[in-house]
Amino acid sequence: MLPEIGKPAPKFEALNQNSQKVSLGQFAGKKVVLYFYPKDDTPGCTAEACDLRDNYQRFLQEGYVVLGVSPDEPKKHVKFIEKYNLPFDLLADTDQNVANAYGVWVEKSMYGRKYMGMARTTFIIDEQGILIDVIDKVNTKAHTAQILK
Repeated sequence: MLPEIGKPAPKFEALNQNSQKVSLGQFAGKKVVLYFYPKDDTPGCTAEACDLRDNYQRFLQEGYVVLGVSPDEPKKHVKFIEKYNLPFDLLADTDQNVANAYGVWVEKSMYGRKYMGMARTTFIIDEQGILIDVIDKVNTKAHTAQILK
């Protein structure tokens, strides 16, 4: 189940691409765009990351930190960041603890086969750690517009 808007965002801790611990608490006093995506270097995930990259200065000007979360390992994140020159941290949620806390590790199906995977979802968290928006119908090519509406 997705966390409720108006309530504190679930706390988390995960490793970034440099295997450094990142937690929600580090960003107290800043707004956070926490976006969950299925897999590095796939068409939709690349389009989404590049849209956020291309508008990164706008996020900084509006006081946001941008964090991407996927089940990929830190080393895979490093390659993705270098290939597309991404200016924000990507968190390795290899054990799905963060995804489960946010209710986005879900059953999916492709070609009739069911499997567990990451639901592409973005959470906007205010300076006090309160969840202020959830975007579950992500437009990968125009995600910034959805966030900064």
